[in-house]
Amino acid sequence: MYFSYWMLLILVPLLFGFYAQYRVMSAYRKNVQIPSRGGVTGRDAAQAVMQSAGIYDIEIVEVEGMLSDHYDPSHKRLALSPDNYHGSSLAAVGVAAHEAGHAIQDRVGYSMMNFRQALVPAAQFASPVAGLFAMVGLWMVGGALGGLMLKLAIAAFLIIALFQLVTLPVEFDATARAKKQLVALGIVDRDEMEGVNETLDAAALTYVAAFVASLGQLLHLVLVLTGGVGRRDD
Repeated sequence: MYFSYWMLLILVPLLFGFYAQYRVMSAYRKNVQIPSRGGVTGRDAAQAVMQSAGIYDIEIVEVEGMLSDHYDPSHKRLALSPDNYHGSSLAAVGVAAHEAGHAIQDRVGYSMMNFRQALVPAAQFASPVAGLFAMVGLWMVGGALGGLMLKLAIAAFLIIALFQLVTLPVEFDATARAKKQLVALGIVDRDEMEGVNETLDAAALTYVAAFVASLGQLLHLVLVLTGGVGRRDD
């Protein structure tokens, strides 16, 4: 029985995560090769989307790495990877506009983004210790120390799962803002949105996979602690 629960709550979400990563890399590699007709670079697309919302004080910088793009609300900085900063592909303008969507959320005080930012310190603390607590707790299950470790692991995974749950509407909303503005501003034509949609929708799937994985870990540990499943050798 333990193995059945482990398959459902741990292995299946893990495989889903691998699939989501494959989808986003596949979609990105495909659409980064397709130039947008307008030839607008990712940097200029991000700037145009932000300026359409009256935002002129966000620094747009280039950062190393593939798909390392992010918006930093603490420093009011939008970072784009080289291919998306300089490139004018459908993937580049889509990703850049998505990050600009986060800047708009920040400017208008989007409540879910504010909630997510409030959870960042707790999530940063929980992430590196959750796995360790779980490993020790599962190894020593049945003893007092094992029970304590499982409870700490559950608390850590609860924080992580909550953070990832709140991340979902933040990411979906930023994508919706990006898609709307790309067409409205004439950065891409409506018939080019297929490539943009494919890229951004695949990226969104990775956030869903991350939440499913953390929720599976949480439920698995709760079942072990409460006796809902047996020991590892059951």
